[in-house]
Amino acid sequence: MSLIAVDAIITIADPSKRQELIERTAPIQQATRDDEPGCLIYCFAADPCRDDIIQAYELWESAEDLAAHLVHPNYFAMRATLGEGGLVGAVANKHRIDATAPVYGPDRVATASFE
Repeated sequence: MSLIAVDAIITIADPSKRQELIERTAPIQQATRDDEPGCLIYCFAADPCRDDIIQAYELWESAEDLAAHLVHPNYFAMRATLGEGGLVGAVANKHRIDATAPVYGPDRVATASFE
């Protein structure tokens, strides 16, 4: 079974409202983490380089867990909250991950290897 990662770039109309919007999504983020099986990471946060962007990153234990999320009330609550907050566009991608390994080995050296 493969992990599933989702990354998204969410564009909002009024950058001055971004932080407030992220704060409004925090309870939904927490509920998704707490209530949905297979949710390993669910984070919507400010892009440090563009003030009209919210970056989203999700990690799910399986495609089935992601599928359950996409019909869960938390998913619809997040969509509604972002829409009410001035969403003007979003690009989201999902990725199957077939291998996972630490970046740093016991020698504290970073490596791209999966061995």
